[in-house]
Amino acid sequence: MEGDCLSCMKYLMFLFNFFIFLGGACLLGVGIWVIVDPTGFREIVAANPLLFTGAYIMLAMGAMLFLLGFLGCCGAIRENKCLLLFFFMFILLIFLAELSAAILAFIFRENLTREFFTKELKKHYLRNNDTDVFSATWNSVMITFACCGVNGPEDFEAVPRLSHSSSEGVTPEACCQREIQSREGMVVDREACLTGVERFQNRQGCYTVILNSFETYVYLAGALAIGVLAIELFAMIFAMCLFRGIQ
Repeated sequence: MEGDCLSCMKYLMFLFNFFIFLGGACLLGVGIWVIVDPTGFREIVAANPLLFTGAYIMLAMGAMLFLLGFLGCCGAIRENKCLLLFFFMFILLIFLAELSAAILAFIFRENLTREFFTKELKKHYLRNNDTDVFSATWNSVMITFACCGVNGPEDFEAVPRLSHSSSEGVTPEACCQREIQSREGMVVDREACLTGVERFQNRQGCYTVILNSFETYVYLAGALAIGVLAIELFAMIFAMCLFRGIQ
């Protein structure tokens, strides 16, 4: 009976580690896609050091889980106590780090409100000054998602213009409608857009557009995160049980 139980534990351990292996492969794939994606998201990531760092952290985490799942599978099949102990300690550290990150994200969630982004936009946005990282990032977001400001073009009424020429209106050029929604796309009618003709402007705020675009993925990411934590917890339990059962 004890041998059958140990054998069952070994194969369950292998199964859980196989899922960790697949999760690491998925994270690696998403991280690589974010960095090399040609549809415009790469431009946003490159312009924002925080997002750029986050993409590489995702790559590192994916590689680490990929390796960890592989080692766990090997430790379970070979019944190697050293590999199992290494796996348990390593996955415990990852589990605690992920749990801490989830708690911090929950605590600081108020920093992702509409009011917060509106305040930051009015305070730091410098219109077409692409040498400024904040402004370049916002311009890329507005062009990529065909939106304007946080709530709409009215957000820019409080933003000072770089010059007082008649060609520069209240609405920045990044809010103008384009033939192709990318930086390379030609503006449909630049002069009409900048002078306030609404049909040549993207009128919807970026907060609503991005929230609607990523709403499904946010719930999917949350469910995936809970699933990953549960798998890691069970993998640690099985690793310790298998470690204690091996003679």
